[in-house]
Amino acid sequence: MKRALVIINPCAGTKQANRHFVQITDILCKAGYETVVATTAGRGDGTEIARTRSRKFDLVVCIGGDGTFNEVVAGVLESGSKVPIGYIPAGSTNDFGASLGLSRNIIQATKDIVMGVPVTLDIGSFNDRYFSYVASFGAFTATSYSVPQDLKNTLGHLAYILEGIRDIPSIKPLKLRVRNEVGVYGGEYIFGAVCNSTSMGGIITLDKKLVDMNDGLFEVLLIRSPKNIFELTQITMALTQGKYKECPMMSFFSSGNLHIEADPDMPWTLDGEYQPGSEEISIRNNRSAIRIMVGRDNAAAQDVLRTAGNKGKL
Repeated sequence: MKRALVIINPCAGTKQANRHFVQITDILCKAGYETVVATTAGRGDGTEIARTRSRKFDLVVCIGGDGTFNEVVAGVLESGSKVPIGYIPAGSTNDFGASLGLSRNIIQATKDIVMGVPVTLDIGSFNDRYFSYVASFGAFTATSYSVPQDLKNTLGHLAYILEGIRDIPSIKPLKLRVRNEVGVYGGEYIFGAVCNSTSMGGIITLDKKLVDMNDGLFEVLLIRSPKNIFELTQITMALTQGKYKECPMMSFFSSGNLHIEADPDMPWTLDGEYQPGSEEISIRNNRSAIRIMVGRDNAAAQDVLRTAGNKGKL
């Protein structure tokens, strides 16, 4: 019999996964999996559980938000296992799941895992720590985690934009130097993101045509610090209209490896979780590092997993 390890964060989001847990395990059992469950109780638990136990299983299922998924992915990679990962998004933002078109319906997401196919996916490294979809700093880094829930419900995506834009005038410019395979970028910035996703914290939304989550490249966005109201207006218009390439206050490019020199006291977030800064930062794309289960008719995954290794699977 096949074996599945379920790693669940019982405190994720609105705790809706807890209410459906019997149904989740029933679906896995009926699909032929002997199911073992482990719960996380604190930061790092997901990594430790996956690192020490994933090699003994045929499938690892993560139930939680993007932060929990980040931990599980790190643990699987550290274990050296090639076990496929199933992700049931149950957090408050679920940017990563949205990029892959994973169902927000708990039961459907479970069915997609047991009836789906494994596809390969790039994973990032930030010095010695992994991230699944984004490493960011500055203005919008914490926005999706500070917007009140009732405002999210009322205004949706606009709520994130308004919250982030409101903070721009008060943000201290952050000086850094970014070097990649083709050039050097430097100056004062209010925001930066290195992502492998179409969505970043609910603020930045990229066209699916610009993103392939298995091509060995990140999409990088840097927003310069505005010096006057005109430059601030340019940034605001570009954010609300999604015209990042056309804005002179923004640098948008693709890259597989980045070397960053920055203030060591400048905080970052990796997949929405706090990451201390460093004077020297190496960000590397680990191509096709993990296998993740997606539904066979997942059109969104087809859009962002276009490389040869995944062709014909969906």
